[in-house]
Amino acid sequence: MPVELRKRKAPPPPPEPPAKKATKAKTTKAVAATKAAAEKVKEVATKVTKTAAAAATTNGNAKKPEVGDVISLEGFGGEIETNDGQKTTLKALVDESKAGVVIFTYPKASTPGCTRQACLFRDNYTSLSTDSGFAIYGLSKDSTTANTNFKTKQSLPYPLLCDPASTLISAIGLKKAPNGITRGVFVVDKSGKVLAAGAGSPEGTVNVVKGIVESLGAGEGDVEKVEEKVEEKVKEGEEKAEKVEEAEEANGKTNVEEKKEEEEDGDAKMEDAVAEKNEETKEADKKEEEESKEE
Repeated sequence: MPVELRKRKAPPPPPEPPAKKATKAKTTKAVAATKAAAEKVKEVATKVTKTAAAAATTNGNAKKPEVGDVISLEGFGGEIETNDGQKTTLKALVDESKAGVVIFTYPKASTPGCTRQACLFRDNYTSLSTDSGFAIYGLSKDSTTANTNFKTKQSLPYPLLCDPASTLISAIGLKKAPNGITRGVFVVDKSGKVLAAGAGSPEGTVNVVKGIVESLGAGEGDVEKVEEKVEEKVKEGEEKAEKVEEAEEANGKTNVEEKKEEEEDGDAKMEDAVAEKNEETKEADKKEEEESKEE
């Protein structure tokens, strides 16, 4: 009987190659994903750079502005707050002013030296601000409540700025390590040109601004002479401040000495009274003893 041969099954047809459109779609999707990742990296890098720059400024590592520098007011010193609670920036203050901004810094509201400084700017407000076009501000790390009380009590005609994070204080170069503030003054005009930047006494800071106002109002040939006068005034102010401090210190010592003398005088009187009482007691005892003998 003949053997039947099995027929082999035909192999399955090869898979059809993917359509070109699908390949193109996948490629486009991959490119888009790559671009998105690149944008994300760029965004993160930008944030890191900005954070580092802000940290450098806050820590005082950024270059301190000097007289004659022209600074970019945009973002300079970050955001601060007025004593009545309004958020603002140095740029906004300069934009609102007629000629520029005067900022004097003080360590703590309502303390003797800071009160003297604030009152000097108050007493010279007309010539330093009204007549010149400069807007005057006091700047410290104090709270809005502390600065409002200070402003009200001393009848200050200008606003006080609150900078608890020391962003603006650091930017103008008047932060004192680790968390303090140096007394000083910073003046900038409408163009961003720094006219004054540095530490000073209460009198010295006012005299610096007086000199600037005089120099701006002087003729071109007189500016150099006025600048010399400014330096003289600053020196005079500092010497005067030193004399006042010495006088206050001497007065304090005198009061202590007077109090000590009063105490010593009181002790002496007490000793005399005790001695007198003892003498009377002795006399009484002696008299009593004599009377006893007679009996």
